[in-house]
Amino acid sequence: MPQLEASPALDFQSEAYKDAYSRINAIVIEGELEANDNYKKLAEHLSDHKDELIKLARMENRHMKGFQACGRNLSVTPDMEFAKEFFAKLHDNFKEAWDEGKVVTCLLIQSLIIETFAISAYNIYIPVADDFARKITEGVVKDEYMHLNFGEEWLKANFDTAKAELEAANRQNLPLVWQMLNQVAEDAAVLGMEKDALVEDFMITYGEALGNIGFTSREVMRLSAQGLAMA
Repeated sequence: MPQLEASPALDFQSEAYKDAYSRINAIVIEGELEANDNYKKLAEHLSDHKDELIKLARMENRHMKGFQACGRNLSVTPDMEFAKEFFAKLHDNFKEAWDEGKVVTCLLIQSLIIETFAISAYNIYIPVADDFARKITEGVVKDEYMHLNFGEEWLKANFDTAKAELEAANRQNLPLVWQMLNQVAEDAAVLGMEKDALVEDFMITYGEALGNIGFTSREVMRLSAQGLAMA
């Protein structure tokens, strides 16, 4: 399989690249930080899986430090205020579900939506990343599949009782993904990441996750399409 080379048109030291990178880098740092916090919370509810969830939380913390190093490598200061606002709605929805004891909704937000969003973004970013960030991101994306798998396995085992809440949580949260993709599309393009490729990768990975949990192909199509008009 031929090695994918970063586009020669990308100038990692240009002001335009660094400006866009300051927001993209902040998003992945904040995303890993949110994941760390979310898995710690889930460990409190899912006591049978506490050790595994704490392990996942620690992995997310390592990822965060890796992406902080990527920013330093390009002498870029991440725009964390932008990133916090970027995740605000998903963050608030997770907190509300957590406060109401809706573990299924929390797992859909963190283990399916956020992990799939991350996997898709990392897959599209790796071929166009600078050498340092590529190595970091390749290691991170392998871990993210493990995190996605945890959510899939738990929801699959509890599918009958979780199905209705999953459908409601999907209806509430999936449209936010399309808003987020639109919000970051211009910056992603500066980094060589095409929006259409991001949408396609997300749709495939998220659809596969829904199917693995127990939804039929027809149900996966219906659930995946919610909010897609915004994409």
